[in-house]
Amino acid sequence: MTTPLDPLLHQPVRTRLAAFLAARGEATFTELKEALEVTDGNLEAHLKKLVGAGYIGTRKTRGRRRPQTIYSLSPQGRDAFAAYVETLHALLPDPDGETSPAGDPLSTR
Repeated sequence: MTTPLDPLLHQPVRTRLAAFLAARGEATFTELKEALEVTDGNLEAHLKKLVGAGYIGTRKTRGRRRPQTIYSLSPQGRDAFAAYVETLHALLPDPDGETSPAGDPLSTR
């Protein structure tokens, strides 16, 4: 039996957001918005959920023009994202044609 998918991360924008920060380390709001191709309001809503859950941490930096917020995955967020990816892998069939340990929920029989 596999662990259920984390409902907080099982949303396309939040999955992409966590993946981007896992790969990049940290990013500003503008960098996230451009990379994910989402609106300000959409990104802000998803960031609030992830920050509120403790998955994303923030720090303020003094930019040339104005202060900026830098976002990064927290240790809890990294663990949650790794577990999410592991659960997804467990749901996929083995590339050698064998079923995963969790069975074969994606079978096309």
